[in-house]
Amino acid sequence: MLGADPSKKLMKTLRLLSILSMAALVAATPALLAAPAGERIRVILDTDANNELDDQHAIAYLLFNGQVFDVEGITVNRTRNGGDIQAQYAEALRVVRLCKLHPQIRIFRGADGSFDEIKSQLGRPDFDGAEAVDYIIDRARATSDRRLVLLPVGKLTNIALALAKAPDIASKVRVVWLGSNYPEPGEYNQVNDEPSLNYILETRVDFEIALVRYGKPSGTDAVRATLDEIRKIMPGQGPRVDPPVTGRHGGQFATFGDYSVNLFEHIELHGNPPSRALFDMAAVAIVKNPAWAKAVTLPAPILKNGKWVDRPDHSRKIILWEQFDRGAIMKDFYESMKHYRLAGQ
Repeated sequence: MLGADPSKKLMKTLRLLSILSMAALVAATPALLAAPAGERIRVILDTDANNELDDQHAIAYLLFNGQVFDVEGITVNRTRNGGDIQAQYAEALRVVRLCKLHPQIRIFRGADGSFDEIKSQLGRPDFDGAEAVDYIIDRARATSDRRLVLLPVGKLTNIALALAKAPDIASKVRVVWLGSNYPEPGEYNQVNDEPSLNYILETRVDFEIALVRYGKPSGTDAVRATLDEIRKIMPGQGPRVDPPVTGRHGGQFATFGDYSVNLFEHIELHGNPPSRALFDMAAVAIVKNPAWAKAVTLPAPILKNGKWVDRPDHSRKIILWEQFDRGAIMKDFYESMKHYRLAGQ
């Protein structure tokens, strides 16, 4: 029997070390992404606030965690549901008022159209979405020893436009997006503007995806609330505002908790027991505490004709978040409603 080829043994050893290094990176990712103790996270939430009801709960959860988040603003965009950009703005404003943070927390109107429709107009001062896009760029360029987290929970149009208009901000931001059923196709936020997602996948910016994965326990779809628990826990939660706020379904509300109940009572529930996923809120939660999900690092895939194509040799890496701890996230959400600390206070 001939002895083993030394060069082959060396290559095998190098491959093993590479695998172990990647495993260590993946295992360490949550700790690496957590903010240093006592340091608040600079964040801009980008939302299609009037789409359904998870956006509103994400906004309230973010604004009720002022000890964790330094909220620099909220930007809005339009997706297929929920009306035009003004309707998205109006719903975000309702929630900010119910959180007793208007006008301290500012809201900026973003893209009505898609990335491909707008990108050629970026040289104009009045392009579609300019208010939000220019604000994102301004805050990304602000002098700070804390990197800005961009937290889009709708389509990625505003974020892609900001990166296209000001490529220098790519090194100054971390993008955490709620979207995608990867490796399966589809998903609402994704299909509303797939070219914006592909643009970001081809841009050297730190990019993370809090996966949705409809109907599966591994995505944010598993972070669900029933109408019964919302009716039991949420009434009266949050600061009391005066005058009360008119809800999108009518009625007058003095607390976000009461508005939460109303939102759940006016939406279709799914599953057994009937419930609704709080996708967007779960994305906020894993920025607050990365231990509430599992981070997986992989070479950036790309979308072609609406389907994911893996690129195992691609040098650019992204992070996928999956296996969300529904119990821990929902417990913290309800605790934040009861024992809130308002952003900026």
